[in-house]
Amino acid sequence: MYKRVRLKDTVEVPPRHLADVTPERVKRLLQDKLEGRMDEEVGSVVSVTEVHDIGDGAVLPNRPGVYYEADFDAITFDPQMQEVVDGTVVEVVEFGAFIGIGPVDGLLHVSQISDEYLAYDGENQQLASTETNRTLGVGDEIRVRIVTKSVDERNPRDSKIGLTAKQPGLGKHGWLEEERQKREAQMEGN
Repeated sequence: MYKRVRLKDTVEVPPRHLADVTPERVKRLLQDKLEGRMDEEVGSVVSVTEVHDIGDGAVLPNRPGVYYEADFDAITFDPQMQEVVDGTVVEVVEFGAFIGIGPVDGLLHVSQISDEYLAYDGENQQLASTETNRTLGVGDEIRVRIVTKSVDERNPRDSKIGLTAKQPGLGKHGWLEEERQKREAQMEGN
């Protein structure tokens, strides 16, 4: 999920900073350019951590800055298909819940939460079962599996991650604890 990777990219140093083309300056410029951006190959760039090499600068016609190719380390978040992750419910809507997993949110569709029917309770920002009184609301911790991933590099906010919690070992942490306690009680009774 989180990875430390070595990357190479070009950064523009504006004219006012040309006397200060240091690794620290280039790092700040790379952070401004890349952090929060989504890339199909490496995922979401969380942080540029260290600049290793700065190439020779290149001047482009009709551009005021000088362009430098830099070799650097970055921390990225790259959710993998079928990966099991823990997250937090950040929003509940009629069709499901948005789960914060790292720096991105994934959609847990209501049909992928439970075999029970879950009704939307907009007043309390939760999905509620009428059968077992279980609820899923904002702030709840949940374990899910990534089942779909569509990365939009130009508009990272439009990237989509689909989640499921309909398998043994997945679901709201409180529900998983209840199930564990039931199993332990059954084993003690045998």
